[in-house]
Amino acid sequence: MKKIRIGIVGAGNIAQSAHLPAYRTLQDRAEIVAIADLNRPRAQDAADKFGIPAAFGSVEEMLANSALDMVDICVWNGSHAPVAIAAAQAGKAILCEKPMADCLEHALQMEREVKKAGVPFMMAMVSRFGGEQQLLHDMIEAGELGDIYYAKTAYIRRRGTPLGWFTDTKKSGGGPVIDIGVHCIDRTWYLMGKPKPVRVSASVSRRIGNYQTKGVSRWIALDRDVTAFDTEDSAAAIIHFENGASMLVEASWAINAKPDAYTQICGTKAGATLDPLVIYGENEQGYLTDNQPTVAKYNGFEAELAHLIDCLQTGKPPLAPIEDGITVQRMLQGIYDSASLGREVCLD
Repeated sequence: MKKIRIGIVGAGNIAQSAHLPAYRTLQDRAEIVAIADLNRPRAQDAADKFGIPAAFGSVEEMLANSALDMVDICVWNGSHAPVAIAAAQAGKAILCEKPMADCLEHALQMEREVKKAGVPFMMAMVSRFGGEQQLLHDMIEAGELGDIYYAKTAYIRRRGTPLGWFTDTKKSGGGPVIDIGVHCIDRTWYLMGKPKPVRVSASVSRRIGNYQTKGVSRWIALDRDVTAFDTEDSAAAIIHFENGASMLVEASWAINAKPDAYTQICGTKAGATLDPLVIYGENEQGYLTDNQPTVAKYNGFEAELAHLIDCLQTGKPPLAPIEDGITVQRMLQGIYDSASLGREVCLD
């Protein structure tokens, strides 16, 4: 089976700290043949560091001068759409980092071009690929938790606003909702069985801003010269689904609260939480039980990329198709729209 030839677009932190190291575990099945970045010297530095044969200053230049099967999109959110559209029009398979785009309109443009071109597409929703998540997903699919009717999830940083393009809505599309909230929303929605979202009520806060708190670390984008700081600090939302289920969501980069990250699923037969996975149920004698299965730990990025390469080589559908990216984007957009309007909104 021939190797999948991959071009990376974006030589920033997510590419160099996550995607490129993960590809090293797949060298018998995939090879990185090119990398592109608007900052061409950065692309060349990454090429030298990871042994990539060619470096370019744009996706167009890379597509015109490289023999590729797939494009891996690791640029800021506002550039996901133009890069994905260029790749689709060139007939390449696509892996797109979360979120799908900076707004729903651009995500829908991506979907139209991808489907028109008929190319494979997968969202890089890494939080679906942990061992605990997959075991719990299989248990839910087998009916062991019954009907899922409620869930709550959060990604709360007390202080942890990233530096760089993340705080510029023209590049990011938003703050913690679209950056880290997307992880817990997608993971929880996936475990709930991907019901159709119909209504959202949300609020966002911009009260802490560019804090100067000492002794805290931050994710740092390689482009650190961005001066805009117009995103939210935190948000809370409730999402209602067509099947009557609901999901409570919290996300923050900066809030005066205990840091936390969790997902809780409630079904008619049993419930569960993650990190660690615990199943809350009853035994045959009618007593409450808390069971903690032993689950192997593995790198989510490695599992995610291995899954996609397998899909491209075998023709199997990916775990996170473009339709899922659109639905998650609708929920993200609904949160921002509800907060802006000050009322519940319906999702078309």
